Amino acid sequence: MKKIQSLFLIVLVLSFSQCAKKGRPDGGPKDEDAPLFVTANPPYETINFDKNEINIYFNEYIKLKDLNKQLIISPPLNPENPTLISPQGSPSKYIKIQILDTLLENSTYIFDFGNSVQDNNEANTLERFKYVFSTGAYIDSLTLSGSVKNSFKSESVENIKLLLYRLDSAYTDSAVYNRKPDYVTSTLDSSNYEFSNLRKGNYLLVALNDAGSDYVFNPKTDEIGFLKDTIWLPRDSIIKTELSIFKEELPYTFRRGKEIRKGQLIFGYQGKPSNIKIENLSAVPDNFQTIIFPEKDKDTLNLWHSPIEKDSLIFKISNNNIIDTITIALRKKQLDSLTVTKITGGVLNIKDTLFFSTNNPIIKIDTSKINFVHTDSIYITYKAFISKKESSVGFLFEKKFKTSYKLNLYPDALVDIFETSNDTVTSQFRTRSIEDYGEISLAIQNPEKVPVIIQLTDINDVTVAQETSSENKTISFNYLIPKKYKIRIIYDTNNNGKWDTGNYLEKKQPEPVQYFPEVQEIRPNWVLNEVIKIK
Repeated sequence: MKKIQSLFLIVLVLSFSQCAKKGRPDGGPKDEDAPLFVTANPPYETINFDKNEINIYFNEYIKLKDLNKQLIISPPLNPENPTLISPQGSPSKYIKIQILDTLLENSTYIFDFGNSVQDNNEANTLERFKYVFSTGAYIDSLTLSGSVKNSFKSESVENIKLLLYRLDSAYTDSAVYNRKPDYVTSTLDSSNYEFSNLRKGNYLLVALNDAGSDYVFNPKTDEIGFLKDTIWLPRDSIIKTELSIFKEELPYTFRRGKEIRKGQLIFGYQGKPSNIKIENLSAVPDNFQTIIFPEKDKDTLNLWHSPIEKDSLIFKISNNNIIDTITIALRKKQLDSLTVTKITGGVLNIKDTLFFSTNNPIIKIDTSKINFVHTDSIYITYKAFISKKESSVGFLFEKKFKTSYKLNLYPDALVDIFETSNDTVTSQFRTRSIEDYGEISLAIQNPEKVPVIIQLTDINDVTVAQETSSENKTISFNYLIPKKYKIRIIYDTNNNGKWDTGNYLEKKQPEPVQYFPEVQEIRPNWVLNEVIKIK
């Protein structure tokens, strides 16, 4: 009897197991259908809305992905009274919205879920799902669309907020800094935007790479773009001009100074100084020296000073009429010994200067303790110099193609600001064959004589070489390492030889930048010819 009961239980378990596997047999078609909106309470596009809870129903279980990034509520609600939305983390057949803020009168609201609504099993997305209602007697129905681009780089932009401000009696130019817009949307994972359910009227359009997700412009962290002309709806429903987002150049402000190691101080600042100077105000010996170099790609100045037995030093930092005074405590006890970094990779490009970087700035070079030869052990005539831009020493010499070199820095060849010198450093490197390089020749057609900067960049938009031009001419970039390059054209409207960013309050757009449509692939021993038309 017990055997029969056991057999019955096994059969029963197997039966339930087979039942549990029903749904999609192995090898069956995959569910590729997005969830469908079924109904909502209150209904979609309700007018005279006066509720504080909304339930939106779907035909299957859904989940919300990246809701914080995807959801846009327009007009924006007060973050101090956050809207509560579920489900969060668990599947459900409906979305519940609880509104804790006070809604504006006679306004059309859009809850744009972007691409966050997905089915629970296969993550099929219900794209750009919106729930719309109005607190007034009708639903606004006008639209506005366009696109956004980076003002300087070729990469496309994503997740840019677009802000619309109604140009009424309450509007001022400072609105972008201190109040939320009347309407907002997002490009999400594209560079295109579209507003819907807008009201007739005059508007200002702003694009914002909103680091703080607060719908206000913070120049320290945010990128901004704006349309200079006023938008009138319904006339201007399609914006043909791409909005160029840019990072403003911040006004100069001194931030701090501190000792990072014995004999080396750093001075941090914000913005771009035009004439920054650092002056020691402390009593020091006559032979006291200071050397200052900027930190590459940082708003920082490095100051090295001669060894001195003091508890602190006082400095005056001036930038035109802005003056700061700071006292820096000196606590570090041990000086770092001099280190010299050799050329990396063992190959020196034929147009490059040979540099050796040092951790401490060099004040003296003794060429009698330097041995520089090439393949046949023939001594090379060279000129050694101390860089004025960074902590390094350089060597100028007549480079030959396909040649090996050897440079020895014997002890005491280099002496730093602390009067310490190098140990023996041996560097062996070579140059490439002329056939290893490629060239690109650009015929510039510039009939209007527009001042432009033609830049050759790598695939990441980093400048490799550049030439300026305001006429028809041919520009050649030679001795290029074979790889892919881009061509960038900067329209140098103020003719100062560099790209200038924009400024929102001054209503100044960044200087226009254009990229040549095709990526240029440079091959060895090959000249590539292109025509650049300046418009």
